[in-house]
Amino acid sequence: MTKKIAVLGAGANGASIGADVTRAGHDVVLIDQWPEHVAAMRQRGARIEMPGEVLEQEVRAYNLCDVCTFTEKFDIVLLVMKAYDSKWATQLIEPYLKADGLVAGVQNGMTVDTIASVVGPERTMGCVIEISSMMYDPGVVQRHSNHARSWFAVGSIDPATAGREEEIAALLRCAGKVEIVDDIRATKWMKLVSNATTLVSTGILGLSMHDAVAIPEMRELMLRSGEEALQTGIGLGHPVLPIFGMTADDVRKSNRLVETLLDTLLAGFTLSTTKTTVLQDWQKGRHSEVDDLNGLVAAEAGRLGRSAPVNAAIVELAHRIEKGALKPDPSNLPLLLELAAGKAA
Repeated sequence: MTKKIAVLGAGANGASIGADVTRAGHDVVLIDQWPEHVAAMRQRGARIEMPGEVLEQEVRAYNLCDVCTFTEKFDIVLLVMKAYDSKWATQLIEPYLKADGLVAGVQNGMTVDTIASVVGPERTMGCVIEISSMMYDPGVVQRHSNHARSWFAVGSIDPATAGREEEIAALLRCAGKVEIVDDIRATKWMKLVSNATTLVSTGILGLSMHDAVAIPEMRELMLRSGEEALQTGIGLGHPVLPIFGMTADDVRKSNRLVETLLDTLLAGFTLSTTKTTVLQDWQKGRHSEVDDLNGLVAAEAGRLGRSAPVNAAIVELAHRIEKGALKPDPSNLPLLLELAAGKAA
């Protein structure tokens, strides 16, 4: 029997993944909260613009308010919402998930246990995503990492789902490379290390990752932020694991692991023009995931009796931007450096 699949959150990443899975012949619906985007996909399909390739794919798109009209339940839900939307989004779709269905959080942040708190760990699968994409116009995704340059990890968090990882991996292979891992929480924390290094810090400057990292003082600050996240994860008991297609030897041989992660990300998954999801959110007047990224690092470090001054400084400036007191701009760098130094004192 053909499995019924929902992509809940069909923004830049979700629309791209949904188009790929649809193109592969699966029974997929895309659900999103931007009405104009849903209308555009209904009228013209999803347009995914990649380096050297444009995919125009007819998709079945629905608004959030359409969920209550569904009469059949889903076997698999790929949750591609912002980390802070995980709980309510999972609660929304839970009545439409089969008793033996799975929800996979294809998102940043440590969301797997939030999802499990709603649908149960026996219906939850952990996932890590690495796709670089942007979306400003309804129905049109600028995907900077094509299928060969996109990467996912999938892992179980409960004995009840052990052996079912391939159900999610098979779908995500339509969109990129996939690894099945034994410790998905640790793997997600390693992605958090990368996110804490890049997403919010470069957004504060209003620059692409490549432009921001070209500033020596900024690069060093970013690496310090990632190192705080790495050490916090170790303090929480997470082993240091390879991501982005790296090997265990790559991790063992690196005495500057955060820098290796940063350089791997920039070289393998992004373009020089790639703006982070955080900067895109601010440009659209939206709340960012800062509290689920650098904010989580700072909070967990504090719980361990440690400090994470760079992450704390990044959070403070991000909050100022979201309150309208600052705008993303390169002129914020001296203030960011000053705040980080002050919090470290």
